[in-house]
Amino acid sequence: MAALCSEFGDLVQIKKQLISVISLCRERGLVHSVKWASELAFALDPLPKDELPPSPPFTEEDAQDLDALALAKSYFDLKEYDRAAYFLRGCRSQKAYFLYMYSRYLSGEKKKDDETVDSLGPLEKGQVRNEALRELRVELSKKHSAGELDGFTLYLYGVVLRKLDLLKEAVDVFVEATHALPLHWGAWLELCNLVTNIEMLKSLSLPDCWIRDFFMAHIYTELQMIKEALQKYQSLIEAGFSKSTYIISQIAVAYHNIRDIDQALALFNELREQDPYRIENMDTFSNLLYVKNMKPELSYLAHNLVEIDKYRVETCCVIGNYYSLRSQHEKAALYFQRALKLNPRCLGAWTLMGHEYMEMKNTSAAIQAYRHAIEVNKRDYRAWYGLGQTYEILKMPFYCLYYYRKAHQLRPNDSRMLVALGESYEKLSQQVEAKKCYWRAYSVGDVEKMALLKLAKLHEQLTESDDAAQCYIIYIQDIFSCGLASKHPP
Repeated sequence: MAALCSEFGDLVQIKKQLISVISLCRERGLVHSVKWASELAFALDPLPKDELPPSPPFTEEDAQDLDALALAKSYFDLKEYDRAAYFLRGCRSQKAYFLYMYSRYLSGEKKKDDETVDSLGPLEKGQVRNEALRELRVELSKKHSAGELDGFTLYLYGVVLRKLDLLKEAVDVFVEATHALPLHWGAWLELCNLVTNIEMLKSLSLPDCWIRDFFMAHIYTELQMIKEALQKYQSLIEAGFSKSTYIISQIAVAYHNIRDIDQALALFNELREQDPYRIENMDTFSNLLYVKNMKPELSYLAHNLVEIDKYRVETCCVIGNYYSLRSQHEKAALYFQRALKLNPRCLGAWTLMGHEYMEMKNTSAAIQAYRHAIEVNKRDYRAWYGLGQTYEILKMPFYCLYYYRKAHQLRPNDSRMLVALGESYEKLSQQVEAKKCYWRAYSVGDVEKMALLKLAKLHEQLTESDDAAQCYIIYIQDIFSCGLASKHPP
């Protein structure tokens, strides 16, 4: 069992902290952090009335800004961000200042998204910018230098820096935000998206708080360290979060990432029983149904999600997968495009759209889609692998090699990446490297049972008869032991 923070010994205290942070985030319009904390709080036992946490301290500045804040928050909730910011000018409390700056940021994002919908072409998309970012950075930078930013405003400053591609500075600010307000999940999640490898993770000075364990489990999943992630989540379940739908969904995603399809399907079915109107992660569930060729189940899922909310990104991706499984690739691509109109930063939709363009033999569009996926998340091995496959069709082995290497770095124990690398080396007449890749693919557990066959044929071409014979013998033994002989006639 992975070691957890000692604070997990007092679940009552954790519940109190969650109730407090839910209130703080709700007042500031941070809806995703509210949802995350609420799901965790719901998984713990209710507190008696006399143990509920007290309201946060109320300052004179808060009292002065109370009416303006209530008015602005009502406009903010209606997505009238410019109007909200207008009525918060001159307010002096920390809460009002955050909502003022956050309203300006979201106003810029909304305008950018409106323009993006009208220009989703591969060339125009990158030219659309949030015009408010530079002004926000200047103002927040001055306050940061003066030490006047609280945990929430530090988080916003980090988001602005990330959007301006100032990633190193953004990481430092997010780390500072987790120290200033450890219970705000949004800051941890933003930090997670910027950590590129385990060395970088180890170099970060993070606060010693129970929420750090949730962050570590999440980042392990993102970095494809699935064994460590599963151990961490199992420890969290044993610590008292066994009813948490968030943890069940994360474990299901982890099993999906290591292609343990049956385990992942079982967990997603359990999740749907506990939370039948859930849409989040259902696109991942549909990927599993697609791989297992489960048409009736995928059809049911698609119809069910359309009834719940047909204009959600995940719903569009599920419908896209359904049409793809029926080999209606034009319709599938249309639904993935629809998902991207709803959220241009939807990683899964870009990757899946790339796959559909590959099926339609539209290699240039597939390359654009995969490149967009990598822009959204450089850790997406499927996009790198897809680019390798696209350039393979274009008979450009040097490009293939580059992209397959990238995919292999992200998934060092995935035999498919190693076989693809071996094939690229073979085409470039680098037989020694090709042999290493095929043997390594066999050693890590060859998913497609092709590595030994390719290695044997390569030995044959190099007139290494004994080695070829040995590979064929091992291959035949493996096929029979797996009960696959009937699928591979001589």
